[in-house]
Amino acid sequence: MGFPAAALLCALCCGLLAPAARAGYSEERCSWRGSGLTQEPGSVGQLALACAEGAVEWLYPAGALRLTLGGPDPRARPGIACLRPVRPFAGAQVFAERAGGALELLLAEGPGPAGGRCVRWGPRERRALFLQATPHRDISRRVAAFRFELREDGRPELPPQAHGLGVDVIHGIIHGVAHDVELQESVITVVAARVLRQTPPLFQAGRSGDQGLTSIRTPLRCGVRPGPGTFLFMGWSRFGEAWLGCAPRFQEFRRAYEAARAAHLHPCEVALH
Repeated sequence: MGFPAAALLCALCCGLLAPAARAGYSEERCSWRGSGLTQEPGSVGQLALACAEGAVEWLYPAGALRLTLGGPDPRARPGIACLRPVRPFAGAQVFAERAGGALELLLAEGPGPAGGRCVRWGPRERRALFLQATPHRDISRRVAAFRFELREDGRPELPPQAHGLGVDVIHGIIHGVAHDVELQESVITVVAARVLRQTPPLFQAGRSGDQGLTSIRTPLRCGVRPGPGTFLFMGWSRFGEAWLGCAPRFQEFRRAYEAARAAHLHPCEVALH
């Protein structure tokens, strides 16, 4: 599935790289918007975005694009990029480019994973994405658009899913839940009783009324539903929103954490009191 690495290398070696239209960039060179209709057949358009946050909108995808994020310096520290597709995402696939020309699929047509995907590059890997148009007879209604966030990774021992773009840990109560079947996401409205750690500041503990409510997004498969009891929410921030996996009740987490601590197996300290 996807674009063979050999085909990418062939395009690079045969001189089929084409500079992307300068007019497609935003003024600050954080975003790009362009059309596959203006691209030469068989070419690989070259894009470079210098900001840590931005967006790409590829209208009527055709051919392929190679996008470098945050500059081409391979000596930079390990970096993490998270992509969130704009729905409907259609007409293309997005891959992370790896050392040696290998490609890792991140985004494809269809619902895809909640919140998009994150990828981590090592200290000597170029932070590049490869966008390949998928074949369709009619491309007039197809747009492949996504937002991205890029951060330096100071903890290379953890996978991207473990820390994302910033860690949030709160002790709180579920106020309400709304489900989005199309995006396969649940939006949890939470009242934070206590904020243990957060980056950036998304939660405020002890606030009453609507000012004390904060939304957290989680995969629909977690089956979140409102009910009594308190929860420990441990997740990450992405695109200015809070995200987490399936959260346990606080009592369940306390038992598991204290057992791991007694066995000296806990990977981090969490203040439970």
